[in-house]
Amino acid sequence: MTTSGPNTGFLLHAHLQALIDVLREKGYACIGPRLRDKGIHFEPIDSASQLPRGVETHQAPGEYRASTSGRQRYFAWANGAQALKPLLFAAREPLWESHRDDDGQLHFRPCLPETTALAVIGVRACDIAALYLHDKHFLQQSARDPRYLARRRDLLLVAVNCTHPADTCFCASTGDGPAVRYGHDILLSELDEGFVAKAHTERGKAILERLPLEAVSAERQAAAEAAVAAAAARQTRRLPSPATQRALLDRLDHPHWDDIAQRCLSCGNCTSVCPSCFCHSEHDEVALDGATSRHYRQWDSCFSAGHSYIHGITVRADTRLRYRQWLTHKLASWQAQYGRSGCVGCGRCIAWCPAGIDLTREVATLCGDDAHD
Repeated sequence: MTTSGPNTGFLLHAHLQALIDVLREKGYACIGPRLRDKGIHFEPIDSASQLPRGVETHQAPGEYRASTSGRQRYFAWANGAQALKPLLFAAREPLWESHRDDDGQLHFRPCLPETTALAVIGVRACDIAALYLHDKHFLQQSARDPRYLARRRDLLLVAVNCTHPADTCFCASTGDGPAVRYGHDILLSELDEGFVAKAHTERGKAILERLPLEAVSAERQAAAEAAVAAAAARQTRRLPSPATQRALLDRLDHPHWDDIAQRCLSCGNCTSVCPSCFCHSEHDEVALDGATSRHYRQWDSCFSAGHSYIHGITVRADTRLRYRQWLTHKLASWQAQYGRSGCVGCGRCIAWCPAGIDLTREVATLCGDDAHD
């Protein structure tokens, strides 16, 4: 039995370049994973040869390493530090600029980015879940962010089901992976010889129609589904239920916060690599003549002292309070704000913490027996 049609087909590895070519012909600048500085980063690509074929990653608390696997798959690795966040929520950008005219009057002009239609290849389920949270914040509140909207509008996602999670991954327990279920245009499930490709939008369908696809056999379809199920089964870390995460707000005086503070460096690495964190600071840069200025937004972290500074008072003056703010806000408060926990189970905060702090273990200790529900 085989499956074929305008929405599905099998793309051989040898024809992966055709996908990139069609995307570029349709006006998209392609972004894909590349191996650089011993890590995997999303960067511009124009050739399938630039993708990290035959690469695998090792991740553990405070550890990340990419190496050659011997396999010839393109996506047999777990995510690196970067998610979609830098492509949509810029690390630093001007919001508006002002100038003073000859009569001394101030005039303001919004600063909007010059955008290019982007097609991102290799997006995982956890990062799509984080994108959903950013959409909720930047697009579905009373005031939409025009800069985020400008970048989001022309974003096309070629997602890949994750089959090789890292030891730090726990997306199965948050319900965000490893299978991709929503928020994408095309979904690829990789096997040794190629990809089961499915379109989930009209844009995705128009692209697949241009590719040299074969019919998908029942054996290949079953193998693709089994690989994702096996990836979920291999995950040993987990977060408890959303209800248990909300209970963190009842444990603000738990002594374990002091233990975490002894290890935490307040470096902000966890918030930098987290795909859903969006804290920022704002400041003005004024020209030397005082006639013009620009108001900038740039990434910040709730671990910095300035983040909680209010009129002469630093509300969260020590590491204990800062870590507690981050964890309780991400896991508990966000549920009331956005309808779900802010953690998507990607495990980046564990791998990229220089102190090796493991969020899942800290939550288990703080919640005690409730963490095993």
